[in-house]
Amino acid sequence: MGVIEETDLEQVTLALLDAANDRDPVVQEQVRKSILTLGNQQPDKVLSMCQDYLLKHPKLVVGHRVVILQTIELVVKSRIDDISYPKIKSVIQLASDEMTKSKEVVPEWQQAASNILVAVGNKYINDIMEEILGKFQPGVLPHFFVVQTLANLSDSNVYGMVPFLNAIMGTMLPMLGMTKQDNMKWVFSSALCRFSESILEYLANLDKAPDPTVRKDTFSSEIYSAYDILFNSWIQSRESKLRLTVAEALGSMSHLMAHDKLEEQLPKLLPTILGLYKKNSEHYIITKSLCQVLEASVNMGSRVLETQIDGLLLALHQQICSPVDFSNPPTVKNHNEVLRCFTILANTFPDRLMVFVLQRLENSNERNRMGSLAVLRHLINSSTSIMETKKLLILASIRQPLADHSNKVKKRVVQVISAMAHHGYLELEGGDLLVRFIIQHCALPDTYHRPPDPEEVTNEALRSMCDNTLHLFTTTVGRLTDVLWPMLLCYLTPNQYASATTPLCKSLILLANKKRAAQEASFIINFNAQGCSLPSQYILMIRLLVNAAFPFRCRGHGAPSLSLLNALSPNIHPKAEPLWENEIPKLLSYLEESTDDSLDKKKWEESLLQLLSKTLPAIDDSQWTGQLAVEATRYLPTYNNALEEKSFLYRCIGVILQQCYNKELVRKQLQEILISTRHNDAIERTGVAMGIGLCASSHLNGTLEKLEEFGKSDAFRKASGIFGLLKDKNDVDVEKMKSTLILCYGYVALHAPEDQLLTRIDSDILQNISKNFNTKVLGIKVETKDLTMKLSLIHSVGLIAKAISQSVRKQGFLFSRKQELMGVMMDFIKAEPTDVMRTPVRHLVLTTCANLINLDPPLTENENFDLLKTCLNGVYGLPTVDTPDKAKDEEALDPQQREVLYSDTFNALHELLRNVLARDLSPDGLQSVFKHIESWLSSGQDHERERAVKTTAELLQFYLDNLSVKNLVTFHNLGALVGRLSPRCTDPNPEVRRAAIDCIYRLMYIQLRYEGFSLDYKDDSVEGLLDVREKLSNPDHSVLYKTCSELTKIISKRLPQQQLSTLLFMLFDGLVDSQSNCSRASSVILNTLLKNRGAGLQDLVPEMLEVLHNRLQVIGEEQVKVAIGQSILILATQHLQTVVNTLVAYPLPYDSWSCEMWMALGADSTLALQIMEMIIEKLNVMVPYVDKKESMLRPGLTKVATSQPLAMTCALREMMLNGQSADAVAYVFPKLFSSLLVRLGSSVGVQLPKDLNSNSIISDCKTTNKMNVINFDVCGVAVEALRILLGRAQLDAVMKPLDQEGAWDKMKDPQQHTTGVTLLSRAMAKHAGPRLPAIVEGLCPSLCNIYECQRITVTAFFSELLNHHVVTELMILDMLMNNMMERITDTCGTVRMLAVRGLGNIAVGSPEKVNKYAKELLAAMSSGMEEKDDPGKLITLEAMSGMSKILLYLDQKNVHLLVVYIFMKIKPFLENENDEIRCASIMLLGNLSKFGSGEPVFKDQIHNVLVSLLLHLSDPNPQVVKACKYSMRICAPIVGSEQISAMFQNHLLEEKGLHYGEFINDLTKYLIQDFPGMLNFYHITVIQFFKSNWAEIRASAAMFIGFLLGNLHDEHFSHMNMGSVTKGLVMLLQDPDPLVRVKAAEAMGHFH
Repeated sequence: MGVIEETDLEQVTLALLDAANDRDPVVQEQVRKSILTLGNQQPDKVLSMCQDYLLKHPKLVVGHRVVILQTIELVVKSRIDDISYPKIKSVIQLASDEMTKSKEVVPEWQQAASNILVAVGNKYINDIMEEILGKFQPGVLPHFFVVQTLANLSDSNVYGMVPFLNAIMGTMLPMLGMTKQDNMKWVFSSALCRFSESILEYLANLDKAPDPTVRKDTFSSEIYSAYDILFNSWIQSRESKLRLTVAEALGSMSHLMAHDKLEEQLPKLLPTILGLYKKNSEHYIITKSLCQVLEASVNMGSRVLETQIDGLLLALHQQICSPVDFSNPPTVKNHNEVLRCFTILANTFPDRLMVFVLQRLENSNERNRMGSLAVLRHLINSSTSIMETKKLLILASIRQPLADHSNKVKKRVVQVISAMAHHGYLELEGGDLLVRFIIQHCALPDTYHRPPDPEEVTNEALRSMCDNTLHLFTTTVGRLTDVLWPMLLCYLTPNQYASATTPLCKSLILLANKKRAAQEASFIINFNAQGCSLPSQYILMIRLLVNAAFPFRCRGHGAPSLSLLNALSPNIHPKAEPLWENEIPKLLSYLEESTDDSLDKKKWEESLLQLLSKTLPAIDDSQWTGQLAVEATRYLPTYNNALEEKSFLYRCIGVILQQCYNKELVRKQLQEILISTRHNDAIERTGVAMGIGLCASSHLNGTLEKLEEFGKSDAFRKASGIFGLLKDKNDVDVEKMKSTLILCYGYVALHAPEDQLLTRIDSDILQNISKNFNTKVLGIKVETKDLTMKLSLIHSVGLIAKAISQSVRKQGFLFSRKQELMGVMMDFIKAEPTDVMRTPVRHLVLTTCANLINLDPPLTENENFDLLKTCLNGVYGLPTVDTPDKAKDEEALDPQQREVLYSDTFNALHELLRNVLARDLSPDGLQSVFKHIESWLSSGQDHERERAVKTTAELLQFYLDNLSVKNLVTFHNLGALVGRLSPRCTDPNPEVRRAAIDCIYRLMYIQLRYEGFSLDYKDDSVEGLLDVREKLSNPDHSVLYKTCSELTKIISKRLPQQQLSTLLFMLFDGLVDSQSNCSRASSVILNTLLKNRGAGLQDLVPEMLEVLHNRLQVIGEEQVKVAIGQSILILATQHLQTVVNTLVAYPLPYDSWSCEMWMALGADSTLALQIMEMIIEKLNVMVPYVDKKESMLRPGLTKVATSQPLAMTCALREMMLNGQSADAVAYVFPKLFSSLLVRLGSSVGVQLPKDLNSNSIISDCKTTNKMNVINFDVCGVAVEALRILLGRAQLDAVMKPLDQEGAWDKMKDPQQHTTGVTLLSRAMAKHAGPRLPAIVEGLCPSLCNIYECQRITVTAFFSELLNHHVVTELMILDMLMNNMMERITDTCGTVRMLAVRGLGNIAVGSPEKVNKYAKELLAAMSSGMEEKDDPGKLITLEAMSGMSKILLYLDQKNVHLLVVYIFMKIKPFLENENDEIRCASIMLLGNLSKFGSGEPVFKDQIHNVLVSLLLHLSDPNPQVVKACKYSMRICAPIVGSEQISAMFQNHLLEEKGLHYGEFINDLTKYLIQDFPGMLNFYHITVIQFFKSNWAEIRASAAMFIGFLLGNLHDEHFSHMNMGSVTKGLVMLLQDPDPLVRVKAAEAMGHFH
């Protein structure tokens, strides 16, 4: 035990026991841990104390008692073998008394006592039984917890307890009859349940049991007697908890009852258990009990059970039907337990059970059907042998649920089918129905509204389940391969299974590959076999191709369909295989890289038609091709509800007919198609027309004949009816049929062989179109109102024009009906509403005109003019694409459709304009198109300007691409075009800006081509426009300004002289552009042009300054103002003094126009230099402010600024804002800098004068805005000027840190002014060193100035400079040093503090000079540490910091004698409340230590403060912690212990975290080992910190003591004053801060 006194241990344990119920859970936990630690070390001692504590405090609150009892339990559990027997006896006694002291039941308390008895009972069962049985006397009802303890003992110590059970039950049985209270009945039932389970466990493991002679019948009579009472009386209780516990007991007891008794009881027992279901909501226990009874009955071969079977099945079925909640484990357990019951019954009564379950599949209640399916699935999976004979019965019965409407039921059906598949049901007759069921549900549509019922099974969930099931059938159930192949093919072609295509294809591919790989003969399918219900190979191929055309529909069926087509190739046609093997993978990989949005649908469909087109010659079998055409046509109606697919199929048929050489068959198919088409639908009409057009490329004559014949056929007459009166509602509108025919002719023309087309255009094609479109001759009034026919006509004429222009390349052709058709087209466009676009009429008309324009004869000039005017006005004036359409819902387009329509229409317009321009590619031709666009360029509407500029850019590109210069023509309209377009380069709309630059770029190259340069010539200056275009994406005005200048330089370089005046003329117009950005651009371009090419702006008048000042106020455009700025410069060059004097006297604060005028003066650096020198000279001699008494009521004076220096500071600021002042600034930088810094010092805290503008030269004071005065700040002006100066002097490196650290705001703030100046000084020293000597020289005179504020500013600046070595390099150290020494005695405290700081800084900036000034520095610091007039201890703090710094570099001889003296001065500061002072004193202590090495007296001093340093490692302030680490690392060698020294060096690293507990633990070991004599001193010192103000420090002190005790050897205890330690810790255990209480409790755990 060492020499920790008994009494100390007791005091500590007692304190811990007192604190065991601490209000803070963390403290409580630690207290318990510590008592347990002590208890594990000294079990007897601590157990005695716990016992005594409980005995002495009979009134203790329950929670507190419980903690102590739990502690006893834990000690007993972990040290049972080491506790003395007498102690065990007394613990048993205590626990037994605690448990039964109160007659009332107090669960928490008595349970804790009971747990102790159970823990002891694991080893000392006999002693426990002796104690407990004493309180378990015959004829007297025992305490509730006595019975509970017996029950728990039988659970935890089976082999110890079973031998006692007979006797216990003997005593207990009579008690059962006396029991009246429910809680006692509950505890007895629970005990009986545990006893039965223990006996069963004992009997099951007799080989390990102490008494192997025990048998079941040993207990059966007692069990039966107990059963009698429980069953006949207690189970009827109203209390549900009791009923359940009784039921649980009966289940366990049933295994121990005599067989005859059980058999006799079953008819009563089973119904009673089943009856409990209704009375209790908690079913698991009932089912568990039932399961045990059933097991017991079956095991003994009960006969009676059969009589109970009906009731059992009903009740179990009801249970299996109740919903399972997976977040509630009892319902899951109950479900599994019910299934166990079914399994037990299935093994005994298979037939009865099957009939019962299968009948329930037809029940009207959804839950009943689900329950039966769950049982069925369970039995199929678990009772395989029994179910073998029932397979056909089950297959027949499952048909009913297949038709169920509920998704929940269907989900169960799918699970059953899955089980059946694995057990060989699907190969039997009727199995195909189950497969069909799965596939039907792979095709389910999405659920549109989310069901509110959380149990609801959505269509998506069911579908995904069926997808997986089908996949499993294919991959894991090998026996199904021949069931599924080729049967699954049947489901590919009917539409109702369309959504199942993807999973079907995947499964079929797997099956096909499997069969093929195994070379099974069944891979090749005989489609013509007797009774074969499969779709033909033709239909399969068509279906899969159409699927592939829309690859992202039906859950992405495109890729699987193509892959399946490939896998089936030998079955489609053996000759297709090699071609598809090669082609299909390419298509698939293209598809893989696409998404629904990115796929080029047109290209994709083309590539599939291409595949079809290649396949037919590869197969090379005309009969096969003919059959394909017939079946494909027959398959068309399948797609009546999917018109895009149908339209694609028409095109496929067209491709097939191209390759068909049987003319009769072709005619027949065309007839079939035309008759059966549903003409009312636009998509279908276009599809038919495209298909027939494709067919015509091989069969032109046949196709035209067929179309003409159809036009005359009955179908039309029937559709016309007698005045349309007899028309049936469903009949097709004759106009729609005509529309189809008109379109067909267009596509026939497009695809007709070129050598046959031109001869047929008029006679066969246009003639028939005209017949169908209008009964009158084409060209006379267009009568039809039908939009469909109109659109078909426009589309068809366009196709014909395109076809002709393709054929014409090879032969001349005059298209006589061109003008006539153009006229019709123009009428169509004029008839469209101007404010909205809902139909594709414009798009189609423009496309058609673009195609017609190319044909001869050419249009006349007037026709051309009308065409352009009509088309542009019809399109440019439309509202933007996102303008909402106010039409009725059915007329309006959705946004996506509208976007496509707009984009198509504009593309068509550009195509038309390009084709017009192509007919006359000359400057005049360009002008004839441009004049229509020109007026739109300056529209007030963004979108109209954008359309116009973009069109112009496209046309110029086209012009440039197609220009071939035969002779040198002048590009006479270049100036006019550039003048119109260049202002647009700064349009507010970025799209307009980019397009405008593109226009200029292209114009310049067109000019270069006209000058004779070659096509591939690149001109550097013009290429510069590309950079300009990039910069234009930035809308910043200054960027746009620069960009405009660059643009103008390029234009000016390339523009021929004779075009200059036109350009200028156009630009004058530009000044009043609707967009102010563009008027600015005009002024910039004008100015730059004048500068570069004309010297005409020289004659401005000097007296105009004031006029200009007013002028500036009305012009809003920035560049125009800049132009005015140029004028001011000229004036200043002539009359410098006047201009400066005039402008200085403008009212303050300067309005923006005055500022601009000053700024303009900075533009010429020679001029600027003269003005700046003039101002600096004045600033240095003028009075910066005057002290005024602000009011009679308030004492003290206020500083008020004088206005002239203020105005000059403003002037400097504005001038330096001009970038061109840089050279001047560079020249006078040191003077400017020192002048502005001193000005800044004298502006801090200075007010504006009340009569700011009393002597202003502009007498009208209205010009000074009130708001401006409010925001006008004397100091702010100086700070801004200084900041602008640094920027202008290109000292960005100085400005960056200042901006980041908020230095500018600090300089303005009187409280933080010196900090701001220090930051400025630091940045200058780091980034502008060479400029310093001149600046320092300029600042020195201000140090002796009468203005205190200026002395502070300059001292702060100098003080920081000393922090940097650059002052030594520049040889200004001595000068600065002397200045600081003089300031040490300044009257102003702030100046003194800054001077001390500056002297300390020498050690950082120029350490090599420290010894040179050793004497002065030490004297200055020492006096600083003793400064009396220092309320905030700021000078002291600086002196300590400074001392720390200089000590690092002083020689031993200079400090030797002062070490202890300084040390004594520092010590009082170590515990100072001020964080910074603590930090500085600790740092200084570390730095002192190197002078004390080898000094025994100094070593003592270090040990004196060691404890303080160690504890401050957990100081709340992180800087103090850092300082402690630093000092201890430095002191390490002096401590006098190698191991401690190493610890300090290795663990106390600045940035590394420290595990404080581990560190102190290890450290105390070394302290004990190396300094046993100091232990007394250490622990007394630590105890003093128990009263520290910082909770962290108190907590660390407790830890320190704890570890010290924990590591102390016996022989060292004599050094310790244990009484004080104990008393201190006991006090800390009551500390208000929980952190401290935790650590105190932890320390107490070391008392052993």
